[in-house]
Amino acid sequence: MKKKARNITISLFIVLFGLAIYPLPQNPPVNYIERETGELKTEKVEGEKWLIWLYNNPIGELSLHSLVKRKFVSGIYGRMMDAPHSAGKIDSFIKKYNIDLEIAQKQQFDSFNDFFTRKLKPDARKINMDENVVISPDDGKILVLENIGNQDFLVKGHRFDIFSFLNDSSLAKKYLDGSLLIIRLAPPDYHRFHFPVNGSISSLTKVKGDYFSVSPIALRKITEVFLLNKREYVEISTKNFGKVIMAEVGATMVGSIIQTYDGNVAVKGEEKGYFKFGGSTVILIFENGKIRIDEDLVLNSKKKLETTVKLGERIAHRIMITDSI
Repeated sequence: MKKKARNITISLFIVLFGLAIYPLPQNPPVNYIERETGELKTEKVEGEKWLIWLYNNPIGELSLHSLVKRKFVSGIYGRMMDAPHSAGKIDSFIKKYNIDLEIAQKQQFDSFNDFFTRKLKPDARKINMDENVVISPDDGKILVLENIGNQDFLVKGHRFDIFSFLNDSSLAKKYLDGSLLIIRLAPPDYHRFHFPVNGSISSLTKVKGDYFSVSPIALRKITEVFLLNKREYVEISTKNFGKVIMAEVGATMVGSIIQTYDGNVAVKGEEKGYFKFGGSTVILIFENGKIRIDEDLVLNSKKKLETTVKLGERIAHRIMITDSI
């Protein structure tokens, strides 16, 4: 009996090991448009092989759903990135992604998270202060939808469910045919987020959820990531853009979403908060008929291509009487 049990155990181990090392599929490159030049580029995805294994291998997927997506795993990794020894990772990370530290307020860091959440010098990003302009709230890559109600999101056949995302039916109804802007921050990006408009701020709403990756590699497999992950949002009441939802979405290995703003007034360009280690996302939702998203962002998004944006640059403008609707 013992021999039989041992043989079963060995056989199971061999099967699991075989599945774990099962050849990974060829993953299509993650392409995007460099907005400044219009060039098509390929993104260097941090932890690419690990992500492909998690989202495409049977054992990887089992690990993902049973362990990796859990809050405590990202929390543990986040604390590791707060530890002084994590500073040893900084130099190689800077070289790999050619990060410009000259625009940062400091160049020496106590931990990897200290580097990851670095502040920029006041003049590092030019903020478009035109009152009729919506600015990018951070550095990242953007996808947009002019109308949530009649366009597929990211993957054919899947729609962005605003009711699930906001977890508030009465609030969601106001934005059913509104505009959606999704700015994804990759690990090499500046990870502080700022207000895209002026206005008054509602209380912060927190929606519990998991910690799936927001990498395009993950989104190809689990398209509803933004509806499953932890998220926080406020509603901003504005003079020129109506009501605006600004949401921050957590992701795998994001130690925390930290809100740093104080009070109930949003000032365009001022810091709202930051993400600790990990790729993350900021989502903006506008009511129908309030903004005109910049044409290049719309055209690229229709081709399923993200576009790079920088904090403070224009991504949309107020719809004026002279605009054709």
